[in-house]
Formats: sequence, structure tokens, C-alpha cells
Amino acid sequence: MNTQEQHSLLNEDKLIDQSIKAIELLKELIPIPSFSKEEGKTADLIQKFIEANGIATHRRLNNIWCFNKYFDETKPSILLNSHHDTVKPNNGYTFNPFDAFVLDDKLFGLGSNDAGGALVSLLASFVYFYERNDLKYNLIYAATAEEEISGRNGVELILPEFGEIEFGIVGEPTQMHLAVAEKGLMVLDCIVYGKSGHAARDEGENAIYKALKIINWFQTFQFPQISETLGSVKMTVTIIQAGSQHNVVPDTCSFTVDIRTTDAYTNLEILNIIKSHVDCEIAPRSLRLNSSAISLNHPIVKAGIDLGRNTYGSPTSSDQAVMNFPSLKMGPGDSARSHTADEFIYLNEINEGIELYIKLLNEIIF
Repeated sequence: MNTQEQHSLLNEDKLIDQSIKAIELLKELIPIPSFSKEEGKTADLIQKFIEANGIATHRRLNNIWCFNKYFDETKPSILLNSHHDTVKPNNGYTFNPFDAFVLDDKLFGLGSNDAGGALVSLLASFVYFYERNDLKYNLIYAATAEEEISGRNGVELILPEFGEIEFGIVGEPTQMHLAVAEKGLMVLDCIVYGKSGHAARDEGENAIYKALKIINWFQTFQFPQISETLGSVKMTVTIIQAGSQHNVVPDTCSFTVDIRTTDAYTNLEILNIIKSHVDCEIAPRSLRLNSSAISLNHPIVKAGIDLGRNTYGSPTSSDQAVMNFPSLKMGPGDSARSHTADEFIYLNEINEGIELYIKLLNEIIF
């Protein structure tokens, strides 16, 4: 058996050790508030943990990254990325969201599922491979900020530091299945103009009534091109504001549209189609969060399928939207638990996640 064949077999003791450390790290992260743009203290803890393993780190704002010990610029590089920011807890929690505790194999706490489990599992996998001098590729681990708000000071800020990336694994809760495509995101702020008047008289032009017709269009319009993996573009009006008092006909009505885009269109193409159909002022907040997809013939996807993982298209967006290289979304936990009250992840999901990540990286053939 050659060296590569020996390394293809899991080192069970090392795997167990990394799993234990990963879970303990997550237990330490949960009690630290890390809302988007406020992740400094969790960044400190992650950086300290990595350096305690004898690994040099790099930092920019609240983003931490590191390279495998025998990094070789002549080899392809794989990015292992997940985020350590969280949304704010909703009012439905029945316990302190910053209290990390285990009950019935479940680790409870804000960010445990989204995306703490993936964050620590990818880090454990990186540490597992860190000392290997026979890898056919480089590994880069990045724990990044502002994912929950698609902020510009997250992974997008540090991607230029990595050089050319062959592909990336983005850690999000997918039950360790392969999200080979994900919808993009475009948010529109729309304003409809009318003319004010007294509600008691037949005067003015009610902006709300005009807006209702446009909102109905957003509700019913179907884009003709359907993505094979992601289905249809989905548009949802989520916020509406109008009026100043009960007896004044409103002269403006503003509303917000959440649009989940697919790889059948670019965000700009979708925006132009919308503008050709509706008569109102439209301001996109950003056009940069496009849909993404990776070929089913890509080596990382083939390796995952060989390990019995399913492929699917994800309706939610992630940091993949700002990556200009092939990427796969995959991680322990369940997306259905994200942003919910009493968030949790099963401990065995973390253990399975680490094992599958390691097997996946062992199986890759370029």
C-alpha cells in the first residue's frame, strides 16, 4: 500500500479528536453574540483556536483564514468556507439563545445550525489535513463575516487574498447533501406615485390602488425560462408602506420585492424584464448576488455522489453568490432549522459532517 492509499483510510483516533474539539469550539462560540457586522469576538475565538493548533492565521476585519502547511502554488487550491455571523434571535425562543446546552444529542443555541455546525466541521477537516505533505491540492480555510446580510466586508473582501481557486465548498446546513445550484437574490425598492386629495371628496389619485395592480403583476407573472435545477424565478412582495392619515388620499406607495433568481437569467436580465412590464420607480439594492451552479461532472460532485449523497438545487442564497469559481454548498444540519426559535444541531450531524468532508477531500481526483 503506497502513501496515498494509506492516507485514503481514515485515521479514526484523529477523526474522533477533531470531532470533540469541533463540538467544544461550537459550544464556546454560541454564547458570544455575533450578529452581522458585530462578529469581532467570535473572530477572536476562532483565530485563537486555529493558532492553538500551531497554524498561522490571517485576518482582515472579522474574517479569518489560513493555508495548509505545505501550500504549493503549482497545485490547485480548494476553499473551505463558512460564516460565523448570525441573525438576531426571534421572539419565539423558549430559552436563552446564547445558552449552549446539550439535550437528547441536540446542541441548542443561536447559530448552532446556521452555520456553526458547518463552520467547525470544515475547520476540523482542514486541521485533519493540515500536516499532510502529499496532498494533490492546497486547502484554504476561511471563517467569514456578514453572510447573513450579504455584506461586502465578508468573504467577498478577502477572496483576492487567496489567488486562483479551483473550487470551493461552502458550509451551510444541507444535511450533507450536495446543493449543486442555488438561487441568487435581488431586492427591489419600488415607488408608485399618485396625487393627494381629501378622502371625503372624489379627488386625487390613490397611489395604493395603482400599486395594487403592480403588486398583482409581481404575484402572478411567470418568467418563461425554467432552470433545470432551480425551477422558476420567485418574486415576493414583502414590505408595503403608504399613507399619512385616514382622511388623505396617499400620493405615494412604496413596496419591497424579494426576488430569488435562477441560473436561467442574470439579475440584470430579470430587472430589465420587470421594467418592461411595470410602471413605477424601481431601485435594485444590488445586482451582484447572482445565482450559481456547478456541473454534475465536476470532480467534487462526482466524489459526493460516489459517497451516496444526493444533488439538489437550493432555494436559499449564500456566499456562493459572490464567488467567481465553481462552488458546492454542503454542510451538517438542516436548512429548515435556520433562523428558527430554539435552533439546534444534532451532535451526530457534526460528527458525520467531519467524516464526510474528509472522505470527500480524499476522493477528489483532478
